[in-house]
Amino acid sequence: MEARLSNRTGHNPLSMPSVVIVGAGVIGASIAWHLAARGVRDVVVLDRGSELGAGSTPRATGGFRAQFATPTDIALSLLSREKLRRFEVEIGVDSGYRPYGYLFIARSEAAMAQLREANALQHACGLSEARLIGADEVRAINPAVEDDVIVGGTFCPTDGFIRAMKITNGYAAAAQRTGVRFDFGVVVRGMRTESDRIVALETSQGDIVGDVFINAAGAWASTLGIDVSVTPLRRQVAATVEQDVLPESMPMTVWADDGFHFRVRDKRVLLLWPDTPPAGFDATFDGYTWLPRVLDFTNARVPCLREVAIDPAACWAGLYEMSPDHHAILGRAPAIENLYLANGSSGHGVMHAPAIGQLIAELIVDGRTSIDIESLRPSRFAEGKAIQGATLL
Repeated sequence: MEARLSNRTGHNPLSMPSVVIVGAGVIGASIAWHLAARGVRDVVVLDRGSELGAGSTPRATGGFRAQFATPTDIALSLLSREKLRRFEVEIGVDSGYRPYGYLFIARSEAAMAQLREANALQHACGLSEARLIGADEVRAINPAVEDDVIVGGTFCPTDGFIRAMKITNGYAAAAQRTGVRFDFGVVVRGMRTESDRIVALETSQGDIVGDVFINAAGAWASTLGIDVSVTPLRRQVAATVEQDVLPESMPMTVWADDGFHFRVRDKRVLLLWPDTPPAGFDATFDGYTWLPRVLDFTNARVPCLREVAIDPAACWAGLYEMSPDHHAILGRAPAIENLYLANGSSGHGVMHAPAIGQLIAELIVDGRTSIDIESLRPSRFAEGKAIQGATLL
């Protein structure tokens, strides 16, 4: 495949790239750099926004974890963690990775059973430092928690936090230094195909042709005239005023029963709870019905925050790119031989972006990947083989 990705000097780099990536979020930027690192320099990245970070990437809260409940998700996290640890050496900037931990809390035996099962799988997949803990240790790890109904939980000290835009900007700048081109304000309206291949994308800037096309358009993946099983899902974040009640080093703390979780970033406490919003691309923060429920959780379980006010101007919403089974869609598109999909990360796109970039580059250059991602193949839904199992949030 590498031999076919020739450097077409003398051609307009916008109209004749060898690889066209749609989406300049963290996943698109990661793919671009990983391709360039493998010697594929004739690459253009298109984005409908006006600049890097115009989509959902900067709206991520920046959690990173390997505590998942499926082997593939754990493998993606472990590969990403390895790459985050050497990010500054390879890319030249700090990724923001801080191993402050993820603390999962169970309030019921059913939730605790799910955590035990996931923990056993995590150990089998090489995440030996993730451990089961009792209620007393939950409270010792995060003294701010004052929930009387805790059964137990799990904790992994190598989970923690990352900075979405540091990773995105780092990958993009490193890719640009090798000649990768980023073009903004380009809306993809459709595609032209011949003999099961894309010959051109139809865009607001005219037709763009290439040898290989990659859909990394996030929540907008299904709007490109390409059949992708992705739907947008709004997620909201309530942010407090700056405070000194809780430290930045507090672990991400998650209640497994209902998904309420909180962390500290830039001195603000971020409060989150996965409600069921209306379908669509509206990412406007709407706290009228959602925020009172979140505050009820907070006041009951983290009473030290009762007097810490919410800052309405600092609250926000973003869009997850949800697949039907809440797992990523990675690989060659079933009906188009020169189209690759990097979609549907379902809220885990930023943390898995380093791994996804490497794996898509491997598929294109080598025709195989260094870890098994067969379960994430785009054809699995049509085959009736969607991934079974929880994602633990």
